[in-house]
Amino acid sequence: MSLKIRLTRGGAKKRPYYRIVVADARSPRDGRFIEKIGAYDPMKAKDAEDRVVLDVEKAKAWLAKGAQPTDRVLRFLDAAGIAKRPSRNNPKKAEPGEKAKERAAARAEKAGAGEAAAE
Repeated sequence: MSLKIRLTRGGAKKRPYYRIVVADARSPRDGRFIEKIGAYDPMKAKDAEDRVVLDVEKAKAWLAKGAQPTDRVLRFLDAAGIAKRPSRNNPKKAEPGEKAKERAAARAEKAGAGEAAAE
């Protein structure tokens, strides 16, 4: 049985509230879980101290048992100093797509032709 430390959604429509739980990886997102180890309220300010409430001892114990955190939970564990989250680097992310490059080249040609006609 593979274990995940993940978020389960609660709260009203457009007012999310998440519980940080340990669950079997095969169970549904809001379904059965083994233990609740914290809570996350994204509606609170980013600097609010009770935005993420996490039982550090339980989290350490479940990580020692082999539970794998999801990406979002790993961010919380990294902020708490429990687990290390490797930084991601995708240098091609900011690069424009093929069609955008073609449009920019066409615009540059048009501007170059416009300057030559003005002289």
